[in-house]
Amino acid sequence: MNTKYTVVIAIVIIAILIGAVAAYIYFSAPAEEAAPVSLTGSGATFPQPFLNATITEYSSIKPNVQINYQGGGSGKGITDFTNRVVDFAGSDAPLTDAQRTAAPNSLHILETVGAITVAYNLPGISSGLKLSGSALADIYLGTITKWNDPTIAMLNSDLTLPNQDIVVVHRSDGSGTTNWFTKYLSLVSSTWSSNVGASTTVEWPVGVGASGNANVAATVTQTENAIGYIELAYALKNSIPVAALQNPAGNFIVPSLDTTTAAAASLPSSGLPSGSDSWANVAILNTSGEQAYPIANPTYLLVYKELNVVPGMTMDKATSLVQYIWYVLHDGQHNAVPLEYATLPSNLVEVGETTLKSITFDGQSVPTQ
Repeated sequence: MNTKYTVVIAIVIIAILIGAVAAYIYFSAPAEEAAPVSLTGSGATFPQPFLNATITEYSSIKPNVQINYQGGGSGKGITDFTNRVVDFAGSDAPLTDAQRTAAPNSLHILETVGAITVAYNLPGISSGLKLSGSALADIYLGTITKWNDPTIAMLNSDLTLPNQDIVVVHRSDGSGTTNWFTKYLSLVSSTWSSNVGASTTVEWPVGVGASGNANVAATVTQTENAIGYIELAYALKNSIPVAALQNPAGNFIVPSLDTTTAAAASLPSSGLPSGSDSWANVAILNTSGEQAYPIANPTYLLVYKELNVVPGMTMDKATSLVQYIWYVLHDGQHNAVPLEYATLPSNLVEVGETTLKSITFDGQSVPTQ
């Protein structure tokens, strides 16, 4: 064989052997683990069961990402978000104009829709209680003080109501749940609207306070003749009876996934605000659907459009945060139905997608997937 060709063949064989060894080393070496990332959030307890489920799932998909979401109420979430001591916040109440000014370039991303129930503890009456909006407002105003008050008795002729004082329970913390509950009371009672009004915190005419949905639920459960407002998932988890509320169509509607979804269907298919605009006028209260439960509300995640304003933020953290919220909007929605939240309609998902794609870190786009 020609010496020249022998040398060429030898070089080729050596190259192949070197490549094979390099490939073996590359594919047999342990995969480099992704750097750990820690994200913190705080705020609304209303969506906490839903958020906890998505966090658990996401951490199993991305084990390097640890997400710690603490409740405490929407008021705490907004304060922590404004002070930039968390990476994101949860709030049932959209930011007011003043809050948006205090937290410039903040974004709203709607995560789910739930129902606020009127839970009660009446010995011997585990279901079937009916209330009108005006009667509920009068209970919280202190005008109606007894369970067998003629107004309530007339709505419940099939029940024997006790001659007992009503123990009124309300939130003691700044709460988006309170914001929507008092907005509903303001819609159904001019007296409530003019004397108390609607906000995340109000001067309650009567009642005892408890912090967070879970504590309101526990207080109602442990107190005979009590009434309180809590998110549907908490009522179901604790097997607390809930009242059927009269809607504008005149029907008494028990809160459920179906009746919450019927209320959510009233959200417009177009004309919704962008993530950076005000969501103050987006409401799902007392809608006209025949089977719509009258106190349904959206709940939001709050993030900054430019994430470098958050102390300790890095591109890795920014990417993990954006991709987690993307997961909530998409695959995470399957957790909504089992927990009695309404799955986001496609138009709201699209608004969230557009909002997430606008987020930057140090001026660079943050990948959503």
